[in-house]
Amino acid sequence: MKIERTIDRESKLKLYVQIYTIIREKIEHGEWPAGTQIPTEDELCRTYDVSKVTVREAIQELVREGFLRRQQGKGTFVLYSVPHLGLTMRTRLTDILHGEGVTVRRETFEKRMMKPSEDIKSILLTEEDIYYILSRKYIDAQPAAVEELFFPTFVFLTVDDSDMLYKSFPDIIEEMGTKKISRVVQTFGIDSLKQSHALHLAMREGSAVLVVSRVYFSSDGNAIAYSRCTLGGNKKIQIDFEKIK
Repeated sequence: MKIERTIDRESKLKLYVQIYTIIREKIEHGEWPAGTQIPTEDELCRTYDVSKVTVREAIQELVREGFLRRQQGKGTFVLYSVPHLGLTMRTRLTDILHGEGVTVRRETFEKRMMKPSEDIKSILLTEEDIYYILSRKYIDAQPAAVEELFFPTFVFLTVDDSDMLYKSFPDIIEEMGTKKISRVVQTFGIDSLKQSHALHLAMREGSAVLVVSRVYFSSDGNAIAYSRCTLGGNKKIQIDFEKIK
């Protein structure tokens, strides 16, 4: 039987820390999945018998860490169920690298407006049509990855194929986007290669591949873009980390 966590007023932990823990556990345990609208501040105040200031402090911290997103006039939504890693590191945002001293270029296959799927809706928190770009990445002239980019139309007015040829997506956003990147959540997973991607990578459909996903956030905490990169063959990924002092 599920036991609902309550506020312990005898605890040395501050009330806002306890509310923070309760909400975060609901997210991490899947009770409130990505895209879910959480109860209002007033509802949380009544449920846990705490002040609105206490609830706001907890929510602000969860927004800062990327668990929640406030949407003006609509409420607060679960953004991404990202586990807190304890040691905070700053990643130097670069494109996915396959070793040093290589030549990287892209070939764009498809650019179109589309209705977002349910998983994309839960990430970008939009019901509006989004822009979709499908491209193949070459490393030293060899097919290495298939990249999919999803973003609302307000992020770019136009994106030319020439912009996509040699520049990384983060660089394009920084140079041409209406909003700038302040934070990126990157995840890795193993998946079965789809038929359409198999053709582009000259691999067998259903092969196990590494998929690297990124959610890009602006300074206001909103997700402004999502990318999904399917890597072909035995590729090396290099990521630089810098400890925050």
